[in-house]
Amino acid sequence: MQHIDESRLEADVAYRFQYLQEFTGFGPDDIAAIHAAAPALAPIVPALVDAVYEKLHQYDATWRHFMPRQHGYDGPMPDNLEDLGMDHEQITFRKLHLSRYLEALVTRTYDAKMLLYLDMVGKIHTPDAGNKGIVVPLVQMNALMTFVTDALIATICGLGLPRETELATLRAFNKLLWIQMDLISRHYVPS
Repeated sequence: MQHIDESRLEADVAYRFQYLQEFTGFGPDDIAAIHAAAPALAPIVPALVDAVYEKLHQYDATWRHFMPRQHGYDGPMPDNLEDLGMDHEQITFRKLHLSRYLEALVTRTYDAKMLLYLDMVGKIHTPDAGNKGIVVPLVQMNALMTFVTDALIATICGLGLPRETELATLRAFNKLLWIQMDLISRHYVPS
């Protein structure tokens, strides 16, 4: 039986990631499957990003989090939620971030730098990073990640990959997105 330092899981993100990798079996074959999917997924990233934002726009509980100025965005701000349409510059700015995130998942090396990036994805949605006024509740993050996961699954299933490749790709993304959700959730648990 392997000993796991549970207090270190909370304090050391690299240790936590290593534990999650080992526990879930997320390894080199999974990373290879994710990277191999990049050429097929890249052309549909804009449609996937649009679908995510259309879903977010359907609910005031999710859309309201786009009202405060996003860290790094210098353009005009809407006066109210009704003025924040899908074509607003801040939404375009945020869509670019999601596109880059999806690109990073399928192209970057899963090294210490990538781990810090995945961890920051969770942190940036809390007052601990970015704009202190943007605090996205965990329920909204769970809803978003569930929607993204489902959209990726549907997309992968529609690529016409050989069955063995399709299953390997689905399993790899499933493990990765659960690990990502853990790295998001950890920023919501009081230490």
